[in-house]
Amino acid sequence: MVRSLKPNLDFSTISTGARMLESIIMDLGDEMQKASRRYAQSGNLGLLFLWYMLHFMISLWYFALEMANAVQSYLISKGLFKRYKALDPSKVRYLAIVVDSEDANKAAHIIELLNWLAAIGIKRICLYDREGALKKSKEIITELFHQANIAKAVKTGAFLDKNDITLDFASFSDGKEAVAKAANFLFAKYYGGGNQEDHVFTENDMTEALEAVGSAGPDPDLMLIYGPARCHLGFPAWRIRYTEMVHMGPLNSRKYGSLIKAIYRFTMVRQNYGS
Repeated sequence: MVRSLKPNLDFSTISTGARMLESIIMDLGDEMQKASRRYAQSGNLGLLFLWYMLHFMISLWYFALEMANAVQSYLISKGLFKRYKALDPSKVRYLAIVVDSEDANKAAHIIELLNWLAAIGIKRICLYDREGALKKSKEIITELFHQANIAKAVKTGAFLDKNDITLDFASFSDGKEAVAKAANFLFAKYYGGGNQEDHVFTENDMTEALEAVGSAGPDPDLMLIYGPARCHLGFPAWRIRYTEMVHMGPLNSRKYGSLIKAIYRFTMVRQNYGS
């Protein structure tokens, strides 16, 4: 019996490899710019031409990558990939959304993200930006999210009780204030009353202090970062010891399919914790 062999395009593998190449290219960016200036000053037109050709090829690669991601996201959102239909949102007990401060005031974008996460089945979400713009807009975001939920219920007949969704808000100042309070707690506990005996502080001591001052907080299982920076932007470090972080690109380029893909990939990974 002859079986027809169909090519199996694994977009996840392609995307992972592309992002690894992207990070290497970004590391070389500064050196390439310096080289360009040297070539221009020295008048070496041949090397300058080669540099511009390399820059064009890299730009073309980025464009092709973005187009591939956009097509994949569209196909996922339309349910054309069966494996993404098996997503189990219960494995993401707590999800953090980190947004660049310049985008934190884009309430409509934030509300759309929250609606997508609610539709997927995420029950607890932390919204974070470094400057605290999201915290200042806590009441507005909560109310807009509730109104969007009502509008959706009127349109589709499927109402999602907002009490099922827990929204937390955090900023960089929370971390600084928590560390200061925890330090004062430890000082009072071990050096209060004139006690001069040295004490070696451990992770358990810090955890106890943070819990005592009410700043421990749960650890997010998954952190989705929207913005140019590929880092957590100052999210409290003691809350991300075992957190999986995924850079999602600019908030303006958010896609429902990309969100499903990131959450699905997390649920399919087995995490091993050290003793």
